[in-house]
Amino acid sequence: MAPAALAQAQTGSQAQASGDDLTAYVRARAADADGSADVAAIGYAAALDDIPGDQVIAYRAYRQGLAAGDYRLAARASAALTKAGIAPADTTIIDVAVALDARDALAAHAALKRMEGGPLDFMAPVIGAWMAFERGEDPFRLLDPDHGNALERRYAAEHRALLLIASGRADEGLAALRPLLTAGDDSGDLRIDAALLLAAGGRDADARALLGTSEPGLDALRGRIATVKPGARFGAARMFVSLAAQIGGEEMEPLSIVLTRSAMLLDPADDRARLHLAEALSRSGSARLALAALAEVKPGSPFARGAAAGSIAVLRRDGKGQEAIALARTLATRGDTTAADLRTYGDLLFDAGRFADSADAYSDAIGRAGGDGGWRLHFLRGKALERAGKWKPAVAALNRAISLAPDEPEPLSYLGTAQLARGVDPAGALVLLERARTLKPDDAEITAALAWGYYKSGDAARAVPLLEVAAETDPAGSQISEHLGDAYWQLGRRFEARYAWAAAALHAESGAATARIEAKIANGPAAAN
Repeated sequence: MAPAALAQAQTGSQAQASGDDLTAYVRARAADADGSADVAAIGYAAALDDIPGDQVIAYRAYRQGLAAGDYRLAARASAALTKAGIAPADTTIIDVAVALDARDALAAHAALKRMEGGPLDFMAPVIGAWMAFERGEDPFRLLDPDHGNALERRYAAEHRALLLIASGRADEGLAALRPLLTAGDDSGDLRIDAALLLAAGGRDADARALLGTSEPGLDALRGRIATVKPGARFGAARMFVSLAAQIGGEEMEPLSIVLTRSAMLLDPADDRARLHLAEALSRSGSARLALAALAEVKPGSPFARGAAAGSIAVLRRDGKGQEAIALARTLATRGDTTAADLRTYGDLLFDAGRFADSADAYSDAIGRAGGDGGWRLHFLRGKALERAGKWKPAVAALNRAISLAPDEPEPLSYLGTAQLARGVDPAGALVLLERARTLKPDDAEITAALAWGYYKSGDAARAVPLLEVAAETDPAGSQISEHLGDAYWQLGRRFEARYAWAAAALHAESGAATARIEAKIANGPAAAN
């Protein structure tokens, strides 16, 4: 439902509802605001009973029902919204899933037809093809490789390969898979889905070869193979999880939730869907439900490690840093700990201000990674050492990161800025920062750091244009505006200096910073020193 339509409907609903009718709704809204989607869903269900035609209540019941995993409520609310002609496009996803789960072919066909007429139409050919396969019809006629946009063609190609394997034409399916698996680095889910179908069809050797050395391997997936039943439920669930994975980092939590809940309805054993669901719930403020979803991943699941990492991320996002550190420590001290586990532990320690411990964790991660560990681990270790006051080893670690990745701006910028702050080799610091800005000219922090280096070296005229650019790119950057004011003042541009300092004071990060800037506004930089 569009915001304007929602506001209009809400005005109407408030006019029609009595005080008693609104009690459940008000309680549901309070739970909704508190991130308690399961409690909110109960309240919205009661409110929908009281006012069954209310569009706002139906919309909220739909969203919170999905978040809480109340499929009955979500389907009921979706039906009400569809009847009113204001259903969000993603109601077609849950409607397809509910119909397939109930083996209601007519309802599934109707939901698919609605999907074809909306923005999610690229999914319809794939789901329709799996439905045709289940009916014993030719599924491939619906997967035209030359039809539709790039997204539709991508999913059609992937599912054509999966359908070939499911149809007993494994060699053709593998041939169709090869160009898809070499096209990018995001083909892990497709490998797993194809391997499950291959193994279910008795082609273990091909399944092992397809998975290679990736995690999880075929033996870890053995429990999942027994649940694989090629058909419309399997195919639609795979489509939903694949799209959820693709949009996971794009701030599309409501769509991610409906996709993953629908996938789990059709394939309750798929823990990948749980991982994506938990991420979406966490990002939408439902930390408790996210942790509950992850707790459903059994210790023996091939995705148990991912669930543990997901729990750490949920706790961290929910502001429970100490709980996150405790869980990360458990992972970091197990016999099968990985470099990724140790890096996560180091990140949390860094955020908590335990910089020396953080550096040790990064050092362990480098050792666990094998080889040199990669530039980023050396960079993170160097940052932690610098913040811990261990300058010499910090410089060594940062220089190692630079030597491993000379075209990465982060270590160049960090080392250059740190040298300026300590007054160590200012000329060398400028060289580092100039290289960093060449690599990333639009980065406000790098631009500001270079400009501050010019200012510190006595070249305010060269600093001002760069600081002005940085201030425009990041107008809320208090330090950038303060440095711009300092540079203006040195050039005798007193009015502009005070204006820049005033802007810096608006976004100062502490009372001490505010006092320092206000002193500059009143009496110039000398008064603040």
